[in-house]
Amino acid sequence: MTSNEFSVEGMTCASCAQTVEKTAKKMPGVSKASVNMATEKLSLEYDESDFSFEKLQKAVDDTGYTVVPQEETTQTFAIEGMTCATCAQTVEKAARQLSGADKASVNLATEKLTISYNPLELSPADIADTVNNTGYTATLETTEVKSNAHEEKREKKQQRMKQILNRFWVSALFTVPLLVLSMGHMIGMPLPGIIDPDINALNFALLQLILTLPVIAVSLEYFQKGFKALIKRHPNMNSLIGLGTAAAFIYSLGATIGIVMGNTDLAGLLYYEVTGVILTLHTLGLFLEERSKGQMSSAIEKLINMAPKKARVVRNDEEREVLVEQVAPGDIIRVRPGEKMPVDGVVMEGRTAVDESMLTGESIPVEKQSGDTVIGASLNKNGSIDYRATRVGNDTTLSQIIKLVEDAQGSKAPIAKMADIITGYFVPIVMALAALAGIAWLIAGQTGIFALSITIAVLVIACPCALGLATPTGIMVGTGKGAEYGVLIKSGVALETTHNVETIVFDKTGTLTEGKPVVTDVLATDLLSKEELLNYAASGETGSEHPLGEAIVQKAKEEQMTLSKPTDFEAIPGHGIRVEMDRKNFYIGNRRLMVEQNIDLSEMENSSDRLADEGKTPMYLSVDGKLAGIIAVADTLKENSLQAVKELKQRGVEVAMITGDNKRTATAIGKQLGIDRVLSEVLPEDKAQEVKKLQEEGKKVAMVGDGINDAPALAQSDIGIAVGSGTDVAIESADIVLMRNDLMSVLTAIDLSHATLRNIKQNLFWAFAYNIIGIPVAMGALYIFGGPLMSPMFAAVAMSFSSVSVLLNALRLRQFKPARAEA
Repeated sequence: MTSNEFSVEGMTCASCAQTVEKTAKKMPGVSKASVNMATEKLSLEYDESDFSFEKLQKAVDDTGYTVVPQEETTQTFAIEGMTCATCAQTVEKAARQLSGADKASVNLATEKLTISYNPLELSPADIADTVNNTGYTATLETTEVKSNAHEEKREKKQQRMKQILNRFWVSALFTVPLLVLSMGHMIGMPLPGIIDPDINALNFALLQLILTLPVIAVSLEYFQKGFKALIKRHPNMNSLIGLGTAAAFIYSLGATIGIVMGNTDLAGLLYYEVTGVILTLHTLGLFLEERSKGQMSSAIEKLINMAPKKARVVRNDEEREVLVEQVAPGDIIRVRPGEKMPVDGVVMEGRTAVDESMLTGESIPVEKQSGDTVIGASLNKNGSIDYRATRVGNDTTLSQIIKLVEDAQGSKAPIAKMADIITGYFVPIVMALAALAGIAWLIAGQTGIFALSITIAVLVIACPCALGLATPTGIMVGTGKGAEYGVLIKSGVALETTHNVETIVFDKTGTLTEGKPVVTDVLATDLLSKEELLNYAASGETGSEHPLGEAIVQKAKEEQMTLSKPTDFEAIPGHGIRVEMDRKNFYIGNRRLMVEQNIDLSEMENSSDRLADEGKTPMYLSVDGKLAGIIAVADTLKENSLQAVKELKQRGVEVAMITGDNKRTATAIGKQLGIDRVLSEVLPEDKAQEVKKLQEEGKKVAMVGDGINDAPALAQSDIGIAVGSGTDVAIESADIVLMRNDLMSVLTAIDLSHATLRNIKQNLFWAFAYNIIGIPVAMGALYIFGGPLMSPMFAAVAMSFSSVSVLLNALRLRQFKPARAEA
């Protein structure tokens, strides 16, 4: 029996719930049905073989209500047993073909399957069974599993590497004497008479067979996995290795049987050493590949190891040490100098400086006191503090960053599509070419041993791994490196697209500027004195969340003014506010608000223009339809804004600024920053439209913002970049999140995208070039023109080198350094 919950729309009373419940109970296959009116959910237990959601939906719809289909579920499965890109293709193809599956993507580097599916049609067990039937093992990564998954995965990797290394040493132990025995006499190395092929051909053959069998025994994995995949018509790299070495072994075994039967001339046709050497060399290549892959995930490992394992919790005035997993929201945590913050929270008592560099990349410690937030895993430098836990477990900033980086590393970039398509056809084509080459050389008059050597060389030299690893390895290292410097790139698509950005639009307030403006000028008409003007404006803006309003209130507090409470208040988004105080009607806001209210501004036109030209924002105040004065507010530029803009322009990127400020003020600030394209007087809801206009000019546009009103523009842009100090909504809408409140991080994102794409293209070039050159050479292309013939053993070396070289090239990305602000 299966249990499921469905949302029901249209219910207004208990009678409605009864109707839906009765209807559901009558459906075929349903054993239990109950409706919860409060949650508007229908809970069902049903037999999957008889139950039809479509019939349920129609029956409930006929009674006047609507059953909402469950939303698509996305799950991640850890896949064991994959050794090459063809393996990944096989798993991906099998998952995609499942009824109810929408998207499926396998990342060879992280060894994970990410699948989106309809939970009504598919279950995790179905997905796991399907993958298991293809010859691999799928394990669902649940929340509980994930808590220990990294440690278990590390242990499994270490065990796997140890197993492969032991396998290599055993193989080498038997392969070296096998090689000496089979080929030593060819280069003048004397052999004892008892195993000399000219004197005792049978002993010569049997000893080679005895030395080869242990190598095959410890390498059975290649044959088991390879032939299983072949039978299921999903041949992979193991299939190529298995076919090549099995062919050499069976041929040699046949020759040995011939020698037993008296044909001693066959002693010169033994090929046991090819089987042994290929299996040994491939095992060594596999070990180097696994070790390189382990280095790829170093960024995730670093992040995981940042968090302390225990916390000092204060309960009933007593300190007690507990595991971090046992900390609950609201607990008071005490942290002494030199210790790490166990979870996120808010400081209650004490002062200190906190090193947040491991999360933000910012090397200067941040001062913390009562009311300030602290981030889990940051280092307490010099003071003892008590803080209240606000986010624990999977909700902490560090956990969110780890998840974000893992998701990004598991995603695919558009550049991977071509390699994926080719990989899907690669192994069958190689097998066909190997057979074709062998037959062609036989027809050309060569011996069977020559043709077999060619066939084996082609099978062994082909490497789908290099193609499959080229893109995911670059993305893994690139996104991990970004996290190291406080630049969280959410997907492979974002990582690839960023380097193509032609125009970057910066929101002004809180992004280019500090977002904490201060009052600079108070200019009054004859209606009010300066003190009255400031008092009324501050009274009206009390409780305002707008930065300009907060600046006016702060100025009044500094002047120690007693503020009044408005009798009526109305916010006018993008314009200002209307309030009533002392039986007077006040409008406080920008020029546009005054114009809409038909307020005559001519008296202060010159003053307003002068303030705007100085980069200040004039805030007007009117009383009962007449202008009472202007309060000018200015916002200071962030420390590195000017340099960030300068360096972006040097890289050929057009920089634009978007703001609700009037044209004069916006132009003045744009001039200070060296920004030529200034989009001023833009209402919050119009920001996305302005980004769209730039896109309609044929440009790839990035938007950088930090507020709720930036979210639509972030979503509209080709690449949305949210400053990490901004709102959760902005961060959710973005493709890239900057943990540091520093615009030099935008340059880091762009430079990292360039470096990663360059690395991926190099990987793909060498992967394609290797196969395009290597396979024809193995087929005997050089030999036709009098050149050398590639031996199967050299082919095995070349094949191993190709995968390892791609991995080593991807690891070069770890040397990436971001652009630094000038001192």
